[in-house]
Amino acid sequence: QVRLVESGGGSAQAGGSLRLSCTASGFVVGDVTMGWFRQVAGRQRESISQIKPDGITATYADSVTGRFTISQNKGKNTLDLQMDSLKTEDTAMYYCAANCALFSAGWCKDFKHWGQGIQVTVSP
Repeated sequence: QVRLVESGGGSAQAGGSLRLSCTASGFVVGDVTMGWFRQVAGRQRESISQIKPDGITATYADSVTGRFTISQNKGKNTLDLQMDSLKTEDTAMYYCAANCALFSAGWCKDFKHWGQGIQVTVSP
């Protein structure tokens, strides 16, 4: 049974850092494309980063490029997201996702499996 559990969220000040982890069970993180999304209440879900099974090929939303880094930890079977130079606009619920359900231009527009989400709040 596939399960994704996010951890590491919480509060930070603008300019600070947080690191999110997504612990996967039921599959190996290096076998499928995985990604991080975020959503603010009342707004559309935003894809912020994805990484392919090779652990090298990754993509980032313009809003986080240069500040966030996605990575696989095959030893712990986790997908991590290092978030630096945080901004107040990064405040959102963050979700981990795995295994493409819908491809577009080589990346995933939707995933088969989702975590329950974790809150990140950035204060001024």
